[in-house]
Amino acid sequence: MITSWKNLSLLSYLLLALMTASCQSSSNTDSNNEGFQDLNVAEFKQKMETRGVVVLDVRTPEETAEGMITGAQELDFRAPDFQEQLGKLDPDKTYLVYCRSGGRSSSACSMMEGMGFKSVYNLVGGYQGWSAEN
Repeated sequence: MITSWKNLSLLSYLLLALMTASCQSSSNTDSNNEGFQDLNVAEFKQKMETRGVVVLDVRTPEETAEGMITGAQELDFRAPDFQEQLGKLDPDKTYLVYCRSGGRSSSACSMMEGMGFKSVYNLVGGYQGWSAEN
């Protein structure tokens, strides 16, 4: 009986330590604004109203020919010089990034994060989600 109480006590301690570490980790990420953040269409639209943001469409020229978000800058994710083109952008600006459905833009946001971009947002659902709500 005493052994099971010790095991229960140790298990409780470990669980509490894990929960505390998890909370600290997520609060550090939020407060430092590190990494990129996923936004739904409404949140993306709201961010677009912020002065100085750059909207990046990372779809192919064929895809953008079918329609795009007004004012977006085209930068083809599949182009061989995509990362080089990203390197020409100002890493201190705020970027709202989208593709067709959210996969390439998420990858682009990760690349941008790795390159030192400070404020990057990904449109969840991409242009398909945008079109469905607009």
